[in-house]
Amino acid sequence: MTSLESRPCAMSRGSAVQAVVSPSQGEMGTAHSSGAGTRVMIIGGDGYCGWATALHLSARGYKVAIVDNLVRRTFDLQLGMDTLTPISSIHERVKKWAEVSGNHIDLMVGDICEWDFLEQSMESFRPEAVVHFGEQRSAPYSMIDRTRAVYTQQNNVIGTINVLYAIKEICPDCHLVKLGTMGEYGTPNIDIEEGYITIEHNGRTDTLPYPKQGGSFYHLSKVHDSHNIFFASKAWDIACTDLNQGVVYGVRTEETMADPALINRYDYDGIFGTALNRFVVQAAVGHPLTVYGKGGQTRGFLDIRDTVRCVQIAIDNPANKGEMRVFNQFTEQFSVNDLTKIISTEGAKLGLDVNIVSVPNPRVEKEEHYYNAKCTKLRDLGLEPHLLSDGLIDSLLTFALEHKDRVNMDLIKPAVNWKKSGVVDAMTNAAVSK
Repeated sequence: MTSLESRPCAMSRGSAVQAVVSPSQGEMGTAHSSGAGTRVMIIGGDGYCGWATALHLSARGYKVAIVDNLVRRTFDLQLGMDTLTPISSIHERVKKWAEVSGNHIDLMVGDICEWDFLEQSMESFRPEAVVHFGEQRSAPYSMIDRTRAVYTQQNNVIGTINVLYAIKEICPDCHLVKLGTMGEYGTPNIDIEEGYITIEHNGRTDTLPYPKQGGSFYHLSKVHDSHNIFFASKAWDIACTDLNQGVVYGVRTEETMADPALINRYDYDGIFGTALNRFVVQAAVGHPLTVYGKGGQTRGFLDIRDTVRCVQIAIDNPANKGEMRVFNQFTEQFSVNDLTKIISTEGAKLGLDVNIVSVPNPRVEKEEHYYNAKCTKLRDLGLEPHLLSDGLIDSLLTFALEHKDRVNMDLIKPAVNWKKSGVVDAMTNAAVSK
């Protein structure tokens, strides 16, 4: 990218390789109602995306159940980290939401990797849709050491397989909405399609899942999930939507701002905090923005308010039975360097003097590359995106400034090095830069 303007979702270009719907898709799902009354189980509903989604759907009349083992909170305790915004316990959150909204959310605390718990939860709630956020979501965490790499793969892959079996055996008409990641695709030197690509080779043509190039053991766990869902949807006639999500930012949704006890988490550390979150906090406390390497790394981004809307759209417009439908879930593309320029500009409006420094890249990735990803399907179904340039101060900077006294300066620099990941347990000091 060569300017501060975001790159919108890419459009198709004429070539032998083109965007297509999945092979079995045909027409989009036919349900276009508001969805009120639909029974939705949100796995990972205490997490960043899950909590905002649970409240968004509950406020609109969906019958919501949260399933979570609360391990994300345990990671903070183990690593000596904390969310920038103080968050209440999940039990306090659910209780407060009932007081504020008059709507009840079921809460089931347990691990979906334990079949008996998941089976009981599915039997008791009988969901019509399952939204699956319940995975270890950090690439740096998966690269701390061997133990964390194995945990990430085991937790994510086995949990998803259990969910697929639970749908098959207990709720076969249930629609699975699975959170994937744009990171599954890597950074290929061709346009990134939405899930599938048509290829001509040696005079023959076929439509295949888009090639995957995960850049960490976390990303690779998501690749395995996609392959398992693709197989299960065909083998068991399950309806699945895979949401390949970009980098999410923001704290504010209408529901999470309804009461201080409902506020969402804001991760700014080098393990769970995204580049944008870290940069905003660094700007708020007067620390230089730490760009990894050359800063040309480009990704898709979206506001948390768009995440919850995308999930609702997927639920209201379900995939067909036997189909794994893929949506690329982001609204704008930015390079790391673009983010620093935007934060510098917006920070200046609040009197912040923002400096930028390049640091050695702890990851194994291209620092300058082509990136042109498609993301039209959700817009075609009604998504009206929020743009970063319109909401950075409102959605991030004001929160960082309000809570800057809670910032632990030891946590805002990179601490996990991809090449140094080893077999020795490195959990104790994993979050603190040496």
